[in-house]
Parts: sequence; C-alpha cells; structure tokens
Amino acid sequence: MRTATGERETRETKIAIECRLDNPSVVEIETGVGFFDHMLEAFARHGRIGLTCKVEGDLHIDSHHTVEDTGIVLGKVIREALGDKAGIVRYGSSYVPMDEALAFVAIDISGRPFLHFEGEFATQSLGNFDTELVKEFFQAFAFNSGITLHARVLYGENTHHKIEALFKALGRALAEAVRIDAKIEGVISTKGMIE
Repeated sequence: MRTATGERETRETKIAIECRLDNPSVVEIETGVGFFDHMLEAFARHGRIGLTCKVEGDLHIDSHHTVEDTGIVLGKVIREALGDKAGIVRYGSSYVPMDEALAFVAIDISGRPFLHFEGEFATQSLGNFDTELVKEFFQAFAFNSGITLHARVLYGENTHHKIEALFKALGRALAEAVRIDAKIEGVISTKGMIE
C-alpha cells in the first residue's frame, strides 16, 4: 500500500496529513477554511486517494499560512507515498468542465518541480478563503511533491466554478499519473530513476 503521513508545526500552523494512494475510502478534511475543505475533498475524490487532513492555522490573521502550508505538507506526503515511483504511468492530464467554466491540468511526476499557472478570479474571497491563494497552494504542492504542474483556467465567469474545476482537474491528472501499469518495468525515464 502506497501510504505516507506528514506533520508540520510552526508558530503559524499545525498540520497532520495522511495520504493513501490506493485506498480512497476515507476522506476527512478539517482546515478551518470551509471553501478550502471543499476543494481538498474534491481533489481527493477525483484523485481517487484517501486523504486525512487536520489543520490548525492562524485564521485570525487570514487563510494564507493555512493554505500554503497545507500545500507543502500534502506535496511531501504524496512524494513519500510514491516511493521510488517504479511502475507509475508518470504523466497525467485532465480537462474538467464545471457549468460555464473549463479548467485544464497536466502533470509530470518528474522530480523536477515547476509550476505554470494561468487563472484570474474576479471575486477576491469565497468565505474566509482568499482566491489569490489558489496559485499559492498549487505552487507549494508542485514544489514539495517534485511534480511539474501546468494549470490553466481556459474560461468561465463564476469564481467558485473556475477554482473547483482546477482542483478536480488536479486530482484527476494525479490519479492518472500515479497509476501502476504492470507493463512498466522500473521507471519511465532515460535516466533509469526519478529523484
């Protein structure tokens, strides 16, 4: 079973995350940021992974540290759960429509972290979630998981729909990339390894 746990405690946040790449039955998210909880659950359900996420953050300031630090820890546990990455498909991509919005995510579990992000949100906040934090989360996740990640909102009007489509697309792209293919021996890399 490809599982991993991670913890992080600073003066700003206290985070505990468990990821189960092959057991999607349990998804429990508690960050104190309602919209972010909704997005992480969408990511996990569409990514077909089990995810337990408990976060205490300095929400009396804002949701920045909670969202960014969750991306850091989530990226690290995904990376750990993948182990030596033997047999994984490695690449994944997904277009996800949500009503009038359409988002696209492509990833490469390459060991070379990178983020290209295109998305503009007319609404500045959804509940206590600042929409500019979508990019911050994606960046923290990409750089700590060692994933090359391209994310783009192609079009849409409703901010909630655009962001939710992005998180669902990330989950679906990840589900494709982490899938084990019995025909693959070792890793798909001319180097013979993915760091």
